[in-house]
Amino acid sequence: MNKNFKSAIVILIPILLAFTVLQSLISLEILNNYYTQILIVICINIILAAGLNMIIGFTGQLALGHAGFMSVGGYAAAILTLKLHLPFPIVLLAGGLVAALFGLIIGIPTLRLKGDYLAISTLGFGEIIRVLVINIDALGGARGLAGIPKETNFAIVFFITVAIILIIRNLMTSSHGRAMLSVREDEIAAEAMGINTTKYKIMAFVMAAFFAGIAGGLYAHYFMFLDPKSFDFLKSTEILTFVVLGGMGSISGSALAATVLTILPEALRPIAEYRMVIYSASLILLMIFRPQGLLGTKELSSLKIFNFKNNNLMKFKKGGSEDVAA
Repeated sequence: MNKNFKSAIVILIPILLAFTVLQSLISLEILNNYYTQILIVICINIILAAGLNMIIGFTGQLALGHAGFMSVGGYAAAILTLKLHLPFPIVLLAGGLVAALFGLIIGIPTLRLKGDYLAISTLGFGEIIRVLVINIDALGGARGLAGIPKETNFAIVFFITVAIILIIRNLMTSSHGRAMLSVREDEIAAEAMGINTTKYKIMAFVMAAFFAGIAGGLYAHYFMFLDPKSFDFLKSTEILTFVVLGGMGSISGSALAATVLTILPEALRPIAEYRMVIYSASLILLMIFRPQGLLGTKELSSLKIFNFKNNNLMKFKKGGSEDVAA
């Protein structure tokens, strides 16, 4: 069997199986609206974390204003829906493109900075966006933007999340992805080898902004309301936490951390008075005993698991036949 075809099948089967099981549970109302909302929020957080990992994990740049791109995409998509009544796929794409444009405008001047200076400048961008939204009445101002139609459902957000993860993983295995990794490992050496480091940093920044804009559009059309307070510094910090705890440079790790850290606060609701204490303590302990994150720079792969099982089975059969012959 062709290796690429085999890889596609092995990846596709668990994805379709997971979707079929979850969608069936939702359709049969075994998972009520509360659990469906958690699943959708998990997918949105995975998109945000995977995008930010392109900046932090793959190009080694510390950005702290990712929630700003999410808000830009969310408000752009919502306004296009409310004012122009455009179809949902178009407004979702437009929200991502507007966020990408902001990423380009911000990235060109700021990504020439490094370290703490870059972090501070991106943090400032996020706060500027939030303050602008608060002071623009057409966007709802401080009271928020209401009346957004509900277009997002589990099927849409699930397959968009899968598509974005596959796009990022394929990019990281391409020559462009290896150029981004070289920037992270040693920017001076990468420049000496002729790699345009600023170009690849901007590329990662713009793509991450685009994905954040998509996430913002999905968020706006699920909760039907946008509040500027939802996109403050704490939201950017939350997204950063997903990346750091999952493993900087691991898309699988970002997805795993986003899933765990979205479920954990909800699971601890019965002990509300201790919920945030346990949550915070869990993060501290994980950073102490697993500073590289849950997966480090490793990726989970169903193909590798499949090969591992096949190899072990072959070894077992070979060993068994040798024992019989003996």
